[in-house]
Amino acid sequence: MFHGKPCWFELTTPKGALARTGDFYAKLFGWRIADAGMDGFTYHLASHGGDMIAGLYEAMDDTPAFWAVYFDVDDVDAAADKIATLGGKLLHGPADIPGTGRFAVVSDPQGAVFSILQPAAMDPQPGVDTGAWNQQKESHGNWIELMSTDPEAGFDFYAEMFGWAKSDTMPMGEMGNYQLFTWQGTQIGGMMGLGNAPRPCWLPYFGVNGVDAAIQRIEAAGGTVMHGPVEVPGPAFIAVAQDPNGAHFAIVGPKAQTA
Repeated sequence: MFHGKPCWFELTTPKGALARTGDFYAKLFGWRIADAGMDGFTYHLASHGGDMIAGLYEAMDDTPAFWAVYFDVDDVDAAADKIATLGGKLLHGPADIPGTGRFAVVSDPQGAVFSILQPAAMDPQPGVDTGAWNQQKESHGNWIELMSTDPEAGFDFYAEMFGWAKSDTMPMGEMGNYQLFTWQGTQIGGMMGLGNAPRPCWLPYFGVNGVDAAIQRIEAAGGTVMHGPVEVPGPAFIAVAQDPNGAHFAIVGPKAQTA
């Protein structure tokens, strides 16, 4: 039903950094951080306003800190097979998550890593505006952005996988075009060239009520603002930041806090 919708966000942190990383995002977004209670694996859940937003866990090796985006799929095994057919790669799974669903970690043909999730059946089925993705709520996923060595080929891949459609195209001078795209008729993200990114990747944007105040919270909690605040169509303001461990993310919302 929600095939192609962003549905979860997951942060990999360095060893020993899980608790203080959770504190950072709790201060920034007001997330409530709690242990998921998984046997043999420490996985923390971040929630806001009754919605589960993200998972946080420690890397078992020297993997750098990073945010991963999950997309809803109707059939994770079929989707993994299709990704391979279209030139992407299967990196892990498919595997079951007890009580949650079935997932796989994959990459697109240009190397941007993402995950796919077939949620466990629920009765009644949750609404489209529930969960981690809600563009009308702060501290939820509001936007996604792909930096790619070949954004045109990248769009073709995701359009075939998820049924996304092109929307407006915004010229960015020497950086090429910023291609907005839609899911079920709603703009959910953009694709662009590699820019300053060292490799193809997805960047999650989380909504905030007041970008200026959020920037102050980022810096006070030990994070770094890399770019912004910048006004974008909407109207809205954005800023790109790193958490204290170097994981990139972005924020979007009004410049000043609203009532």
